[in-house]
Amino acid sequence: MHKTHATIAATLAMAVAGTALAAAASASAQTKPAMEKCYGVAKAGKNDCKAGAGTSCAGTSKVDYQGNAWKLVKAGTCTTIKTPKGPGSLSPKA
Repeated sequence: MHKTHATIAATLAMAVAGTALAAAASASAQTKPAMEKCYGVAKAGKNDCKAGAGTSCAGTSKVDYQGNAWKLVKAGTCTTIKTPKGPGSLSPKA
């Protein structure tokens, strides 16, 4: 009889712990802001990925504010970012 009670108690404890972990993971995912690619705002070598022909991924942009190099920024902020070459863009710049 005691063994059954211990098994039930352990099962309930694991269920409660699992629910708490799932809730914490859900809350953590909700706190991350949505992101978008913003072209023309990265400094040389600081882009997040593909920077046009001859490049492969992160850190390959050759000049500051390269129009075809992007950086992830908080969604809705890209076109408000000001650079010496104009604002950020949601599509590659020439």
